[in-house]
Amino acid sequence: MDHARFADRDARGVVDIRHGHEALDAMTRGGFWAVVATFEGAVTAVRFAEVTPRAYAAGPGRDPAPNPAPGPSTAWQPLDRRWHTSLDRTAYVGAVREVRERIAAGTVYQVNVCRVLSHALPAEADLDGLDALLRQGNPAPHAARIRCDAAGLDVVSASPELFLGRRGRHLVTRPIKGTATTAEQMLPKDYAENVMIVDLMRNDVSGVCEPGTVSVDELCAIEAHPGLVHLVSTVSGHLREGVGWADVFAAAYPPGSVSGAPKSSALTAIRDLETVPRGPYCGAVGWVDADAEEADLAVGIRTFWAERDDAGRRWLRFGTGAGVTWHSDPEGEWAETELKAARLIGLAAGTVTP
Repeated sequence: MDHARFADRDARGVVDIRHGHEALDAMTRGGFWAVVATFEGAVTAVRFAEVTPRAYAAGPGRDPAPNPAPGPSTAWQPLDRRWHTSLDRTAYVGAVREVRERIAAGTVYQVNVCRVLSHALPAEADLDGLDALLRQGNPAPHAARIRCDAAGLDVVSASPELFLGRRGRHLVTRPIKGTATTAEQMLPKDYAENVMIVDLMRNDVSGVCEPGTVSVDELCAIEAHPGLVHLVSTVSGHLREGVGWADVFAAAYPPGSVSGAPKSSALTAIRDLETVPRGPYCGAVGWVDADAEEADLAVGIRTFWAERDDAGRRWLRFGTGAGVTWHSDPEGEWAETELKAARLIGLAAGTVTP
């Protein structure tokens, strides 16, 4: 059954589906919308008639609440270890080296290099069970489950990163750059990378905010999540009168933390080096309440989605990546992609217990 679940609310009863610019325009006019945008820029918005507040285990900064256990029909059956990766270790390390060469040539400063993991999915597998498992074993502040068959959406996200939060005309973004198993293991390059992306995000939101209102409210704060820690910064501003979601996406999309700087050069490198589209991974996943002028759109990291290939076979996808700078160690960046994926893939495979 079509539905959407977020960290603090459930939604049911699909009344409208919009794509592309129609979706962005509809998200501005009215209604409650579940939103999934691919990294490549394809936006799908599903309007729901009924929205119910509900507390879930929501990760850092929020009080945990019990999660409903999946019923017999939605219990998740663990997958085996036969995951395919769009870039194997050799190819990924080679891509990191290529980015460093581009940095040395002065064409780019930082690039997020990603790979997509895929696993064959039984036709009867229900991602509601995976959602319940992740909410127990990897609670996240921007957890999301969006399913709408008519819109082609079947997504489960345990994202820790806020791409765009809106309350009235107040706009907030909280980019994550820097990942380690403990705070003590953060490297100088992690802090430098975070500051670089903060500057990029300040520039992005300045395009839609009142002059003089954009500020860095927090810089390189340590935030703990299951199995790792991140460096998180907070940038905010006051939206100009009359700005709609089409304007905001034009200014800030795709998220700077998962593309690079300068963004245009980073996107060129991504197109050159990555072998498959990212899809919802590194895009945006969340909700927009146009009536209340509120929104919570997460960066689509720590995200699973199901889709069918041209032969009709069903696949579960999951993306992982790392930011590359001149100071990056290619093998170390591969290890970071492994660290980011380990807990989530382990939960899906049954090798990590909630």
